[in-house]
Amino acid sequence: MTEREKAAGAFGKTGARFALALLGGTILAGVPVSVLAQDAGASPPTSASQPAPAPQGDTIRAITVVGAQRLEAGTILSYIQMRAGDTYSQALADQVLKDLYATELFSDASVRNDGGNVVISVTENPVINRIILEGNKRIKNDKILPEIRLAPRQIFTRSKVRADTARIIELYKRQGRFAASVEPKTVELSQNRVDIVYEISEGPKSKVRQINILGNEKFDDGDLKSEMVTKEARFFRFFSSNTSYDPDRLAFDQQKLRQFYFIEGYTDFRVVSAVAELTPDKRDFIITYVVEEGERYKFGDVSVDSQIRDFDSERMTGNLAIKTGDWYNAKLVEDTVEQMNELAGTFGYAFADASPQFVRNPEDLTMDVTFVLREAPRVYVERVDVNGNTLTQDKVVRREFRVAEGDAFNSLQVKRSTNRIRSLGYFQENFEIQQKEGSAPDRIVLEANVEEQPTGELQLSAGFSSIENFILAGSIKQNNFRGRGQTVGASVNYSRYSRSAALSFTEPYVFDRNISTGIDIYRKDYNSFNFTNNDRNRTFEQSTTGFSMRVGVPLTEYISAIGSYTLNYDDVSLDEFTYYSDIDGDGIKECDPVLAGRYLCEAVGERLSSILGLTLSMRTIDNPYRPTRGHTLSLSTEFAGLGGDVKYLRLRAKGAKYWPVFGGFIFSIQGEGGVIKGLEDRGPGVDDVRLTDRFFLGEPQFRGFDIRGVGPRVLRQPIRDTDGDGVGEVITDRDQVGDDALGGNAYYLGRAELEIPLGSGAREMGLRPSIFVDVGALFNVTKPVLQSAPFPDGIQRQLFDNDGNPLYVDPSDSTKWTTDPTDGSGNANDPWMYQVAAPFQEQFLGDSASPRVAVGIGVNWNSPFGPFRIDFAHVLRKEPGDDTKKFTFNVGTQF
Repeated sequence: MTEREKAAGAFGKTGARFALALLGGTILAGVPVSVLAQDAGASPPTSASQPAPAPQGDTIRAITVVGAQRLEAGTILSYIQMRAGDTYSQALADQVLKDLYATELFSDASVRNDGGNVVISVTENPVINRIILEGNKRIKNDKILPEIRLAPRQIFTRSKVRADTARIIELYKRQGRFAASVEPKTVELSQNRVDIVYEISEGPKSKVRQINILGNEKFDDGDLKSEMVTKEARFFRFFSSNTSYDPDRLAFDQQKLRQFYFIEGYTDFRVVSAVAELTPDKRDFIITYVVEEGERYKFGDVSVDSQIRDFDSERMTGNLAIKTGDWYNAKLVEDTVEQMNELAGTFGYAFADASPQFVRNPEDLTMDVTFVLREAPRVYVERVDVNGNTLTQDKVVRREFRVAEGDAFNSLQVKRSTNRIRSLGYFQENFEIQQKEGSAPDRIVLEANVEEQPTGELQLSAGFSSIENFILAGSIKQNNFRGRGQTVGASVNYSRYSRSAALSFTEPYVFDRNISTGIDIYRKDYNSFNFTNNDRNRTFEQSTTGFSMRVGVPLTEYISAIGSYTLNYDDVSLDEFTYYSDIDGDGIKECDPVLAGRYLCEAVGERLSSILGLTLSMRTIDNPYRPTRGHTLSLSTEFAGLGGDVKYLRLRAKGAKYWPVFGGFIFSIQGEGGVIKGLEDRGPGVDDVRLTDRFFLGEPQFRGFDIRGVGPRVLRQPIRDTDGDGVGEVITDRDQVGDDALGGNAYYLGRAELEIPLGSGAREMGLRPSIFVDVGALFNVTKPVLQSAPFPDGIQRQLFDNDGNPLYVDPSDSTKWTTDPTDGSGNANDPWMYQVAAPFQEQFLGDSASPRVAVGIGVNWNSPFGPFRIDFAHVLRKEPGDDTKKFTFNVGTQF
């Protein structure tokens, strides 16, 4: 029985799947042995049904093609070299078969000669209907399908299936899944069509179980393993992707070892072998390195040979950081070469090339180094080209260049231009200005080949904050409006305790001059200014409506001055039913200090603030969103009093510096401080700065403390007879004490933070953990006049009727009231009194410049729900009255 008959018997005409051959031993059902032999590289044998070879030497009278379904006979004849009139021979027939199989269009072919009438029988390969992937979870279809050769409507061949199978397995190996397997199958369909199904078994990720290092004596295994990117799989590295085996990473680790030893002075070091062995279960790898350390070298004679006349060799030699007798360090050599090239580029030598030449002295274990600065022409900028921008106007890119056409080339200015264009945020992150030779040896062309990326932002988010509870936010922003570099935006925010809406516009270059302008229009509504523990007093409301205009002018490359004018209309109110009473007995309700506190009553009212501001700002950071190096510094002053109802002078300073340290860690220190001075006398015992204009400190700026948890405050402690002996006791439990933050007229806040790098998997998730120390204080406010309601009477106020008339006790019936101030005999009636406050006493605490200190860990996460920040902080030092908080989080809102 033939293979075709076996396949027909096994599968019939149902179109069921049958196996493809991958690595020998399995044959493709329905494909004759001749095809299998052809795929294996053998000459195609004659079909089993082909008769004995015809006599040789017949003249071919006609050639007939039978069995074709899709292809025309003329098309098939065009593939072969046999023609009518040729003399038939077995060699010519074999060549016909080779030509047909070479097209990969046929699964079977035969040639028969009948007295000069040649009949070519063919069986066409099926057409692929669909490619189906099953079992792939780690690598999705859109990653696999572009990598394979076969596709719908193509001709099916076994060789392509084998190649695609190997390619899929290779994709899984790149992910570290060396146990992955792929079984290709086909489903026969009508009209000579097939579906190809790749059944994928992904298997577990192959981890690095162990790294062995042999031959190291000067450094232990731990030192060397810490230099490698590949890490041994351990439970505490569950976020790291570097525990999986990667042959490219293995080669990179060998280079890292060489670099480590060369930096330490072992210039003869070499990796003898690096072998990765897969365990029998294909789950783990064991990597073994064999190394030879060699001897440690010192620097011998170190000199500079400058072939550029503007640079003196002896003077440059004297300025080298490398000195004879120091231990050899390859990193110092590399840094010196880079510094010399930058120095030459700064003076216009764009094509200068500094290279080190070494002379090894094994007798005394020294290495002589000569830095050769080869002669190069001084270069001028011939042309600046901007390519790839379809939306952004050329001038938006060109105005960020620090060099112009005709200027002497300066590598530092080119680097600065690159950073300025990159910081726009309009183009690819890895943007670099390319340098190309100009029309003459002393000319250079600078090319800005940009790739535009979307600059519009539409954000709709909902979240929960430990400060604001439920939050809804929406904003729309275009950072490159009309391709002119302008920024327009609108935002709306709503939470349980605050609401705001804002419109903004910024023009960075007014009339194409380096002057920026902007305007913001906003409305903000707040309530819950004071707290009892975490229960917010929602009767306090502050509404601010206003606008702000600003103008910025650069003073130097990194320093700019920004002037601003702000006009705010504030309306502060308290619930009259709860906090107002007739204090003077004149029938007019006023804000009652006993109920609200004098400091809140002082804040109530409407006022207009007219504010002039000036800010000096310095900025050298490499990334405005996640800086890794550089610093920022700003000094600002605000004067309120150019008209309006408010008069004060406010000064603030803020700075930050960032360093990359320890190979991937980012260390930063940040500091800020401010002071405000009231310019009006508001009376004795009243601070000259209004409550709503003061500084406040706490969550989220100062981690470890609650919102407005730092600084001056008044604690209202209730007095209760808790044991029934008629004697009142002061309640000090903070959960039952009223806590009113008063703010301060001066503050400072400092922070040191170390961002910890994680593996690529965690980075892709957007996880950025850090450890931090926060130090700060808020202080300097006039001590308020404290209120009290002594036990047991409390504070009482007279009642009034609906018309505002005072009420008195009816002398004939003490349970009734009257508006008559005297009885029938002319005696004064007792006023009808009511108690307005339970007994309490107030304490003023926290007005101290002594530093508060908190330490902790935090995690930033760019979650699918929006930015997420979580912090655990422990307060090491605080002052009496401060409110602490160990755990804070925020979801769905910016920090």
